[in-house]
Amino acid sequence: MNGHNLHKNEFQLTGSLRKKGYDWWWHSFTAINKKTNEECPFFIEFFIINPALAKDYPVLGQAEENKNKNLPSYMMIKAGCWGKNPCQLHRFFSFKDIIIHEKAPFEIKANDCYLSEKETKGKINVTKEEALNPGLMSDSGSIEWNLKMEKEIAFNVGYGTNHLFRKIKAFEMYWHAEGIKTLFSGEIKINEEEYAVVPEKSYGYADKNWGRNFTSPWIWLASSNLYSRTRKQKLDNSAFDIGGGRPKVYHIALPNKLLGLLHIEGKNYEFNFSKFWTHSKTDFDCKITEDKVIWHIIMKNRHYIWTIDMESNLDEMINVNYESPDGKKRYNNLKNGGNAHGVIKLIKRSSGEIIEEIEAYNVGCEYGVYDE
Repeated sequence: MNGHNLHKNEFQLTGSLRKKGYDWWWHSFTAINKKTNEECPFFIEFFIINPALAKDYPVLGQAEENKNKNLPSYMMIKAGCWGKNPCQLHRFFSFKDIIIHEKAPFEIKANDCYLSEKETKGKINVTKEEALNPGLMSDSGSIEWNLKMEKEIAFNVGYGTNHLFRKIKAFEMYWHAEGIKTLFSGEIKINEEEYAVVPEKSYGYADKNWGRNFTSPWIWLASSNLYSRTRKQKLDNSAFDIGGGRPKVYHIALPNKLLGLLHIEGKNYEFNFSKFWTHSKTDFDCKITEDKVIWHIIMKNRHYIWTIDMESNLDEMINVNYESPDGKKRYNNLKNGGNAHGVIKLIKRSSGEIIEEIEAYNVGCEYGVYDE
């Protein structure tokens, strides 16, 4: 079930989701400053919302002229970085102005921006004056990229995203991770600083989400930069990915539900509540302090216990901005970063033996709850 599946990675806004739905492809990776050799984590996302409502221009739901009047409809390209000077930049297109191959393998082109399974390129420039428009939900600055990617390890979450469940729109939010370890290569420039992206040091990640709304709480942790204390070696064919929080099935909330995969040197350890026969259970305690975001997660299945302890400095993160298909912006404190670090342990349930103790770096991370 954890193999690659390009059909789950294709454009998913069919039926009712074309009028009230979102679909996005997310990519994150680390790049190296060409002058200083310092590492910096980046992200690039192509986000489509309510395509059937498209007009000749992007309809920005948070803009004053549309708020509480017109539902959003556009493709937003989000790109930016975390670290010392975190920022997110947005560029918008009408769905009428993009060329999209909806079926696998998907392909999207909008002016000088492009995305496929194997490459992406584009540019965004937001002036300080433009950034004052609340509809843009953007910082000011410029970014430009030209990248190739090779998705090595996938997390296919199972039957919940199979053809039938996608067709009947049972879940409020869907998730498929085609590249929990992805090798990126190429170049990226932000605010005139140039960076090289080297495959073996990119620690890349690629996934997608789609649906009618988002989950709250929202939890995500992922990394392929892992070092085994148990084996005393770097793990070159390994990655982990955790996501979820409070999914809804036909508007019924399922609290404390996460999906997780720990892939260690070719072997999968899956913790998936949707596969009831594995007896998977999750407990988590995540919090935002004055200067950090902290994740403490315990996942169990019939045979193993997986503990995850991560933290990220707040000043290296962004408040990632999205609006829902109904035009509401429910998240204004959704913390998102790429520099979390910590320790994970895999424990044999029957004996309590620690099978693997692993240090994780360059961890993509997210945590937040809806505004009250």
